[in-house]
Amino acid sequence: MGLSELTIKEASRALKNKEISSLELAKECLEKAVKANKYLNAFITILEKEAIKAARDSDKRIAQNKRLSEIDGVPLAIKDNICIEDTLTTCASPILSNFISPFDATVIKKLKKAGAVILGKTNMDEFAMGSSTETSFYGPTKNPWDLTRVPGGSSGGSAAAVAASLAPGALGSDTGGSIRQPASFCGVVGFKPTYGSVSRYGLIAMASSLDQIGPITKTVEDARILYEIIAGCDELDSTSAQNRFKNYELRIKNLKIGIPKEYFIKGLDKEVEKIVKIAIKKIEDLGAKIKEVSLPHTPYALAAYYLIMPSEVSSNLARYDGIKYGLSTKAQNLVDVYIKSRTKGFGDEAKRRIMLGTFALSSGYYEAYYLKAKKVQTKIKEDFDKAFQKVDCLLTPTSPTVAFKIGEKSQDPLTMYLSDIFTVPVNLAGLPALSVPCGFIDGLPVGLQIIGRQFGENEILNIALEYEKNTDWHNMKPKV
Repeated sequence: MGLSELTIKEASRALKNKEISSLELAKECLEKAVKANKYLNAFITILEKEAIKAARDSDKRIAQNKRLSEIDGVPLAIKDNICIEDTLTTCASPILSNFISPFDATVIKKLKKAGAVILGKTNMDEFAMGSSTETSFYGPTKNPWDLTRVPGGSSGGSAAAVAASLAPGALGSDTGGSIRQPASFCGVVGFKPTYGSVSRYGLIAMASSLDQIGPITKTVEDARILYEIIAGCDELDSTSAQNRFKNYELRIKNLKIGIPKEYFIKGLDKEVEKIVKIAIKKIEDLGAKIKEVSLPHTPYALAAYYLIMPSEVSSNLARYDGIKYGLSTKAQNLVDVYIKSRTKGFGDEAKRRIMLGTFALSSGYYEAYYLKAKKVQTKIKEDFDKAFQKVDCLLTPTSPTVAFKIGEKSQDPLTMYLSDIFTVPVNLAGLPALSVPCGFIDGLPVGLQIIGRQFGENEILNIALEYEKNTDWHNMKPKV
């Protein structure tokens, strides 16, 4: 097994015991990333010089027995909508193709303080708008399990990099499933924390009330390790909350686990349903009590999401006007600068969502569309609250299908949006959720989604960890 194939936990132990050096590990990951990027396209920017320097600094600390944390010396990949100081941060969009961030996001400050080695910035859907990483200005990322298929989105680059062992772990962002869905498609662990538990400062906003940074890793234990480092209140983010996470051992035996009947509906691939139900049975065999529950407003979640999210997109992306920073197109007057810069700087999907959101917020339509969607959001949150009075967590499929072919849905946005049908309710309710590998269909991974109550990260991590210990799906690797 190559060094790049180590998990975060394994790499950390090997570094601590001085069995390997951070420089050796970083060099192998970088070499593999450069080679694989020619056909996977997982990275937009590879930070070779910066990573080598960080690895050497880590080795000096390790030699002096002054390790900063469990991830000191461990290489990580970062989604390209998370700012790193003096580094190109593009959001995979032409309008930010020349933007060098003047500051670090809070999560990056925490990773650097912990001694992590940042390998580079990963590919994504433009401004995180998509479910396949096909809307990237830099071209689509490909799924390591099948290069003709998508890795999911919008954190497809991060998921592909981890699945292909280009990095032991990565950070992504999740607005409607953009960590969990690509994790499912790529056969890795994707963890979306409770809204507010991780600072969004330095995350380039798509939909501010829904966005959340989280880890993508090879194992559940690795997800826990990264989460503990990046979580916590931040005075620079008024929506962030005090870290309520307590890492304690939770036995799965006698836990009450709900199965929402609305998630096993027409449109769910029969083979995916079969595999997910086998996973649920496995968790029941481990001692959990399974109970069917109802989330009656689930059928309206996707429609509500695709009104709330574009409305916030239209507001957040108004700052990209060709004046302040980013792409600026020469024109005869100020209005033409705005029009030409935005026309050239945004891709089709970004323009589609800006226009939809502007319409939903416009005079005469605000009450009919946006306000009604917000009321549905409240109902969805109430459904989850009622369910969690009866059960400790919920189990569902992560995605209704396995990874689809590149180009299969890109010409039909509505069909593409349906890829998020099982993940968007979690973001609307601000809850934590995790996708863990639970099987394969014709060589393509299937993900099991575990949803917890607000700030119930410990419960879902422990359930996922117990499931992972008693199955072997997370050890399956693509032959890249």
